[in-house]
Amino acid sequence: MRVPLCLLLLVCHAADMLPLNRRKKQVGIGLGENCTGCVICSEENGCSTCQQRLFLFIRREGIRQYGKCMHDCPPGYFGVRGQEVNRCKKCGATCESCFSQDFCIQCKRRFYLYKGKCLPTCPPGTAAQQSTRECQEECELGPWGSWSPCTHNGKTCGSAWGLETRVREAGRTGQEEGATCQVLSESRKCPMQRPCPGERNPSQKKGRRDRRPRKDRKLDRKLDVRPRRPQP
Repeated sequence: MRVPLCLLLLVCHAADMLPLNRRKKQVGIGLGENCTGCVICSEENGCSTCQQRLFLFIRREGIRQYGKCMHDCPPGYFGVRGQEVNRCKKCGATCESCFSQDFCIQCKRRFYLYKGKCLPTCPPGTAAQQSTRECQEECELGPWGSWSPCTHNGKTCGSAWGLETRVREAGRTGQEEGATCQVLSESRKCPMQRPCPGERNPSQKKGRRDRRPRKDRKLDRKLDVRPRRPQP
């Protein structure tokens, strides 16, 4: 009876050790794709230690958490490098993505990005851009500049009407680098001041012309055709 009892104890010990071996294994033994980049990986909780330069991302599902080693942290998280392990930490509650805990790159819906912060409304002196969800510095209009020379088809001479233009520049109230405002401009018609070389000025007429009203000229012609008396 002693031999079967020893065998029974040996089998029970092996059964107790089997879950422990499954729970923690080195990557060299391998647990598939779930342990890619891991130094220590378990079947239940995934990676607990990553290779150098990789970030440990902990995904929580209820009371359970699962580790994964990644080259870059997923959206909504930012990487923090440490002496022993590099970790992915969660961004602020209003950030969609961030550079650090205090500097957002993109905000969640109903929030606007302003100087790394996600705000429910844009501060005074800024305007909300719906397309980018950012607060943009408002522009301050400057005075109008001088009118440009009168030009027509790129020339400053000619006999036709041309156009002259002036611009009104605008700058950001905050004077931040990289901030640009739209330049306003307006144009108006203008008479060309001089003819181009070799071109005759249409204002110079050949000979003198009768500038009287057309009615008077017609009346003169009628008077000229009066019948003449025969000479005796």
